[in-house]
Amino acid sequence: MTSTPGFSTRAIHAGQSADPETGAVIPPIHLTSTHKQDAIGQLRRGFEYGRAGNPTRSALEEQLAAIEGATHALSFSSGLAAEDALLRGILRPGDHVIIGNDVYGGTYRLLASIFADWGVEHSVVDQGNLREVQSAVRPESRVLWCETPSNPLMKITDIAELAEIGHAAGLTVVVDNTFATPALQLPLALGADVVVHSTTKYLGGHSDVIGGAVVTSDDALFEKVRFLQFAAGAVSSPFDAYLTSRGIKTLDVRMERHSANAQKIAEFLDGRPGVERVYYPGLEDHPGHALAAQQMSRFGGMLSVAFAGGERQARRFTESLRVFTLAESLGGVESLVNYPSEMTHASVAGTALAVPENVVRLSVGIEEVDDLLGDVESALGRSAKKR
Repeated sequence: MTSTPGFSTRAIHAGQSADPETGAVIPPIHLTSTHKQDAIGQLRRGFEYGRAGNPTRSALEEQLAAIEGATHALSFSSGLAAEDALLRGILRPGDHVIIGNDVYGGTYRLLASIFADWGVEHSVVDQGNLREVQSAVRPESRVLWCETPSNPLMKITDIAELAEIGHAAGLTVVVDNTFATPALQLPLALGADVVVHSTTKYLGGHSDVIGGAVVTSDDALFEKVRFLQFAAGAVSSPFDAYLTSRGIKTLDVRMERHSANAQKIAEFLDGRPGVERVYYPGLEDHPGHALAAQQMSRFGGMLSVAFAGGERQARRFTESLRVFTLAESLGGVESLVNYPSEMTHASVAGTALAVPENVVRLSVGIEEVDDLLGDVESALGRSAKKR
């Protein structure tokens, strides 16, 4: 009797066979730009040049496909490089993309500042309103792009319903699974065609590597994106692939701790004086709570807070934290705080995607939760006194 290995087993073992020559449990990092050919055109395991393929990168790609329940994966030098290659594999001038009104600022910038010059249009919709999504579909629409949970307002989108709308119109349905990760959510199993990741975040997990991924079971789309990866060259280096692979092996246990810590901090902040709203799907009063509980196994490590004292209180709270580090990015073992309107989402200022100036985003790490709660409580006190 055979069965599919569980998530942690796949994360640890997929693509990670012991070295056949030495028996090393951890596969070696292949720091090479080129590979010896036994004769002209006779390649060993298909490898010839580092841009076309590298054994360490291939091992990571096998691992990525396994944890997302997919057939194929491609590892890129950054999340935006992955998005760019995917979109170029699908779109042509005159095409149209539908995105959510809380999409990552870098994704919006890619579409609004780069693909727009190529003649690609986009519409911004509330993807929680399926009628609005349906109304945005045009004859020239090609891609329906979703983030759930979204960045930074933690909106939850029904992936299965979105996929149904997209497929009825012949669209490619893409889900950015960076926040949830496959440890908590499997978009392909819910009907999506493609998953994208900034592997810089939770998959790498240690704030020491930049990377991205495209994951799919669509053979034709995979071949298109793989060619673009080869032709344009935005590949992850062998060492970056190794670091990402190492991070994935502990993803499941880390996401348990991230989620547990974030839940406690969200509950602590909810209803506190000076706090206008907490954006976290693990709270029962979050509008997407029931849906998140249905399509996610846990609620993740990301939350945002809106302050009643407006921009001034938000800034003071952000700069008063001591255990949380003020920095860009998210998803590392250490807790980070971010002021989106001037940091990660500065590129959407003045648009329909602009983040309110009273909002602060927390990437909750895996430190002792009492230390994090004490830090948040102290920062609340300091920010309230200075209002």
